[in-house]
Amino acid sequence: MTRAGDGRPLRRLALLTGALAIFMGFCALGVWQVQRLAWKTDLIARVEARLAAPPVPAPGPADWPGLSPRADEYRRVAVAGRYAADSDVLVKAVTDRGPGFWVMTPLATPGGWTVLVNRGFVPDEARSAARALPAAPAEVTGLLRMSQPKGAFLRRNRPDESRWYSRDTVAIAASLGLPAVAPYFIDADARPDGDLPIGGLTVVGFRNSHLGYALTWFALAALWAGWLGWLWRRGKAD
Repeated sequence: MTRAGDGRPLRRLALLTGALAIFMGFCALGVWQVQRLAWKTDLIARVEARLAAPPVPAPGPADWPGLSPRADEYRRVAVAGRYAADSDVLVKAVTDRGPGFWVMTPLATPGGWTVLVNRGFVPDEARSAARALPAAPAEVTGLLRMSQPKGAFLRRNRPDESRWYSRDTVAIAASLGLPAVAPYFIDADARPDGDLPIGGLTVVGFRNSHLGYALTWFALAALWAGWLGWLWRRGKAD
């Protein structure tokens, strides 16, 4: 029998209210992961369609304001122009072939604008080796990649020391004194002769664990609901 003024009903109500809020939180997190799953599935389908499509002309200045990672990343593009001699920028890279560098080279187009081309990978021991430029005019096909500003995790680009950890098109263009540079770069396809630098090494993969996360949150919600039911029955019995 409950004594008057012992406060247990109020404590029980507060406990149930808090438990219900946690249950609703678990459900909300599960729904959020379902939404993320739909977004990620759509993104993967879009990227796979772009990879399978034939190359389209690389976007020029008129198209730059409308570019976005969601709509344009990994689109297959083609562009022609002349590489700038002695303008290679080496960006630190880690690939399936080991550590090394991406070779970024400006390509001046007939339209008067420039795009940075990631011509491919060179291993650490070959960073000083000769990297002959293709005969002009060069024709490049590859994947459009959005700029990677500031640097990599825990490593900022240091243009004044020629230390690059990400392919930041704006910073690289500024260090080279290049005007009218595209806000993206192109990961060039592999060279037919297989010589350095080695192109075509872009890794296109998206982690998609949202279904597992959603099931986890919903399972926690179910367990919590069971505990709430037990608590409610116990309260009724008291």
